[in-house]
Amino acid sequence: MAQGSKKTAKAAVNLSRKAAAATVNAVKSLIGALSALVGGATLAAALCVIFLIAAVIASPFGLLFSNEPSPGAVPLNAAVTQINVELTDKLSLLQAGDYDGIDIQGTGPDWREVAAVFAVKTSLGADGLDVAALTPDRVDRLKAVFWDMCEIAASVETIDHPASGSTEAWTEKILHITITARTADEMRTVCLFTPEQNRALTELLAELNGIGTLLGDLGISQEDAAELLRRLPADLSPERRAVVETACKLVGKVNYFWGGKSLVLGWDSRWGTIQKVWAAGSPSTGTYRPYGMDCSGFVDWVFYNMSGGSYVIGHGGGARMQHSYCTPISWSQAQPGDLVFYPEDTHVGIVGGWDESGNIQIIHCASGQNNVVITGKAGFTSIGRPDYYG
Repeated sequence: MAQGSKKTAKAAVNLSRKAAAATVNAVKSLIGALSALVGGATLAAALCVIFLIAAVIASPFGLLFSNEPSPGAVPLNAAVTQINVELTDKLSLLQAGDYDGIDIQGTGPDWREVAAVFAVKTSLGADGLDVAALTPDRVDRLKAVFWDMCEIAASVETIDHPASGSTEAWTEKILHITITARTADEMRTVCLFTPEQNRALTELLAELNGIGTLLGDLGISQEDAAELLRRLPADLSPERRAVVETACKLVGKVNYFWGGKSLVLGWDSRWGTIQKVWAAGSPSTGTYRPYGMDCSGFVDWVFYNMSGGSYVIGHGGGARMQHSYCTPISWSQAQPGDLVFYPEDTHVGIVGGWDESGNIQIIHCASGQNNVVITGKAGFTSIGRPDYYG
C-alpha cells in the first residue's frame, strides 16, 4: 500500500468502512458466502476489494478507520484527550508556586500532523503495527510521538522594584513557559524516516482535512457509552433519549476546564487548545491548561445541541442556576435526562440510565478525572427534573 497511490487508498476507504473493520474470521465467512453465490470471476474481484481494504488497514491510512467501534479501543479525539490529561499535569506542575504573573509563549503541535507521524512511524516501523484501532498500546505510541513533537521549558524572571513614595520595595516573580512544537516535516529527520515512510507521510499529510474530521468526530464509539444507550428504556421519550445520546457523544473526549463553556453546535475547535483559566474560585485560576468544559458547561452544551441551539437550561448560569430550573424529585422517580447535583450545587451531572445491576449511571464532566465520564451516583445527593420536559 505504501507503494500505491493516495487515490487508490481513498477509493478503498470509501468502498466499505464496515468491511475494513471486519475481523479475519468475518472475511473468511464473506469469502465462503461469495463462493456459494457467485462465479469465480466475480469472487476474484470481490477478493481483490477485500485484500485492498486489508492493505489499507495495514498501511498508515488505517488511521482513517480509527474511529470505528473496536473492543478495547478509543476514537482519535478520545486518545488526544487522554494525552492532554498528561499535558495538563505537566503544565500544572510547572505553574505550581507563588508567581506574580505567568507568561506562556508558543502552542502545541498540530494534532493532525502528530497523528500522521504516528501512523507512519507505527505502521511502517520495524514491528509494523496497524493503526486502525487505537488500543492502549497504540495510544502510548501516539503519546510518545506527541512528546517528541512538543517541548516545554520554563524559567523564572525576578524583577526587583525599588521603594517609591509610600510603596515599599518588592520583588516580582514571573514564570515564563515556552512551548516549542515540531512539524511533521521536521519529524522526518528526527525519526530517520526511510524513503518509503517519507512517501507515505507525504500522502497522509495531503489528507489533513480527513484527519481533522476524525478529531472532531462526535460518533458514539466508546464502549461504556454505547452500552448505556443499549440499555435505555424502549418507551423513553424522544427528548430524553436525545439528551442522553448527545451527552454520550462527548464521553472521554473533552477535558475539564474550570469556567469552560461552549454554545457551539457540534465540536468546539477550542477544545484541547491551551488557554488561561479566567474564572475565579479555583486553584487552577490564572494558570494555563488545555481548554474544555466544566460540569455546568457540559450540561449547557448537551441541551443546546440536542435542541438544535434553541435551549440552554438555566441560561448558562452554572449548576446552581440549572438546579433552579428543575423540579425536585426522588431518586426512585429518576429517568434518563434528569439532572443530579452535589451538595450546595458544587457539581452537576445527567442521569444516563442504569447498568446491568440496576445501578444508576451519571454522565458528567468531572474535574477529578479531567474528562467527560460515566460513573455511579457517588457524591450526588439530589436530583431534579428539568422544566424543559414540561
